[in-house]
Amino acid sequence: MSETANQSVKRRHMFYIPGYDPMVPRRYRELYRSEGGDQARISGYGLKLGPKQIKTVNYGWVVDTEINGLKTHTDVEFLQWSDIVQTSMNKNIFGTYVLLARTAWEYIGSGALWHLMRLRIGPILAALYPVMMLVLQLFAAMVAAGLVFWLSSVFLHWAIGAVAGVALACSLLIWFKSKDAKLFAYYLMHDYGFSAQFKGKNPPELEARMAEFADRIAEVLRLDVDEVLIVGHSSGAHLAVSVLSDLIRRGAVQAGGAPLGLLTLGQVIPMVSFLRDASRLRRDLHFLSTQDCLSWVDVSAPGDGANFALCDAVSVSGVAPEQGKLHPLVLSAAFSQTLSKQAYDKIKKRFFRLHFQYLCAFDQPGEYDYFQVTGGPMTLKQRFANRAPSPSRIEVPVNKYTSRDPEP
Repeated sequence: MSETANQSVKRRHMFYIPGYDPMVPRRYRELYRSEGGDQARISGYGLKLGPKQIKTVNYGWVVDTEINGLKTHTDVEFLQWSDIVQTSMNKNIFGTYVLLARTAWEYIGSGALWHLMRLRIGPILAALYPVMMLVLQLFAAMVAAGLVFWLSSVFLHWAIGAVAGVALACSLLIWFKSKDAKLFAYYLMHDYGFSAQFKGKNPPELEARMAEFADRIAEVLRLDVDEVLIVGHSSGAHLAVSVLSDLIRRGAVQAGGAPLGLLTLGQVIPMVSFLRDASRLRRDLHFLSTQDCLSWVDVSAPGDGANFALCDAVSVSGVAPEQGKLHPLVLSAAFSQTLSKQAYDKIKKRFFRLHFQYLCAFDQPGEYDYFQVTGGPMTLKQRFANRAPSPSRIEVPVNKYTSRDPEP
């Protein structure tokens, strides 16, 4: 939508909820600075970042833009849960293999994996990658240990071989883990296992943090701003859905207040909502899809193998209401069209970089521009008011578990 429309936002407050990421918030600010600067040069508008100006314990920064002569100020607040992620990743090698077994059992034993495969194969392959990589590492360590044991038994003594074999196997597994900055097997295993180990429930520490998020957003909703925008990326998308559902249920979103927007990017909601005990998330999806006090736009891309591209999370989870469904508006970032061949070729084999492209610049930008959505003079609702959903969206309900009953 053109920025020549009347300005609806002069001051915005944006909350960003990251996915399962142990990295500190500063990384996201620098990403916004560098990629926003590139997008501003490409698209011909002004964008400048500055230090946080509001009093809050949360990390943040400000964004000032000038687009077609319209100036907008945005306070960005980062809703952090990386400490919870770091704690969940604090498992030794044995603990990670136990998590692997529990995760595989939850997805395969419950049948969730087979239903997820009916949606998109990309995220399923991504989920299977850490399982196969860790199994191969264990197999390699066992083969090496067996070979050492056999040689030692023949030329020395079986007891020496047993000790040497175990020592070699342990050393190899430790070495494999030390290389995980390149292999990402342990990181992804912890990511997929985080929700699976609780069968789709949020652990108590995450529920407590989400309540803090909701309290902070409720405070901002009482301020004199032109839009309150919540952005949830990857796993942060399903956290945002539940946080906003809690806010609306408790009456924190008042008629006549600042317009409320939810932007979900590269969502992996089905990975959680398809689990047997994810009734809380399914209940929130059903509820939020009918609320007219917000706008919800979901942006994904088939080129990103780490998300359920163009899947309507409400519908595919089997919790769409029979009548009155308003959200989400499912749109494609269309990487193959919004990125030139040269730019796309540079990142198409970089798994994580593709998954973060929604937060980055496009050299052939279309309707979706992260920096104009989060820093421009239009509300989320106004920007996409006349946009039809992607014709390639997937809405077929394939979830085996659709219970929305509150936990006892």
